[in-house]
Amino acid sequence: MDAFKNITILSLEQATVLPYLTFRLAQDGMQVYRLEHPVYGDPNRLIGENVLKEDRMNTYFLCINAGKKALSLDLADPEGQKIFQGLIRKLKVDIFATNQLPRNYKKLGIDYESMKALKPDLIWVGLTGFGPDSNEAAYDPILQARSGLMELTGEAKGDPQVLGIPLPDMGTSVHGYGEIMKALFKRQATGEGSCINISMFESSVSWLTVPITMTATFKKTITRRGNTHEFFCPVSVYRTKDGFVYIAVGNDRQWKSMVGEAMFKSLDKPEYEKNAGRIKDVENLNKAINAITEKVPTEELIALFAKRAE
Repeated sequence: MDAFKNITILSLEQATVLPYLTFRLAQDGMQVYRLEHPVYGDPNRLIGENVLKEDRMNTYFLCINAGKKALSLDLADPEGQKIFQGLIRKLKVDIFATNQLPRNYKKLGIDYESMKALKPDLIWVGLTGFGPDSNEAAYDPILQARSGLMELTGEAKGDPQVLGIPLPDMGTSVHGYGEIMKALFKRQATGEGSCINISMFESSVSWLTVPITMTATFKKTITRRGNTHEFFCPVSVYRTKDGFVYIAVGNDRQWKSMVGEAMFKSLDKPEYEKNAGRIKDVENLNKAINAITEKVPTEELIALFAKRAE
């Protein structure tokens, strides 16, 4: 994207949360320089297969680091900090980002105040597990557990489950992306830089607006319930002749349209006309739908519902 081609990012990054953010910015056309320790580097470099036959360039690392340039520098060394300060000036860095623990900011010379002195209009971004006042380390599954995401994921009578993607990592990246865009707009309008702190915990909890409100305000217990929905029915995964299909009926009109199809005619009952009636008998209704869909190929069902949606 030409609009961002003159924006330069220097990012002291590792793992997933920050590399995914800078990956997205690189895809937008920004110039991204990732900074790593010369000995230890990013541990994710060693994860996955070495398909390129290059040292520390394994598949898991490649997924979210394409389109970046890489530098190694020991910021614990005073000489390394001098080189770092020179890079800020020479590269005309617009955005500096890090997912280091806050206790390391001043020691490494990457705290906002020190860097603002080098470049007053700098946009500084710090991604942490639990905020700038906490030095608790954080991995995505820990945030899934602590935020409550796992409480909402899994079968109703089963154990809490992690999500299929690292949402606390990638969700924090998305929130960081938005904050950076706002900071760029602010700098364009006022000439001022920004200090942005984003907590993975706060980001993860922000996805739980409905469960938290329902629990805290309306005193309703919200927990995992497999593939079904708390408030709508039918909404679930159903077996087909050759796989699975997900059916989501969002209102009574859609239900009437569904049971208007010959194959679902047997479900056109008075007790199921309203969503409340369907929710009340969700288990039996899902079994009845499954008994129908398991005899039909997936593509046929998709085509049928697509036609109904026209």
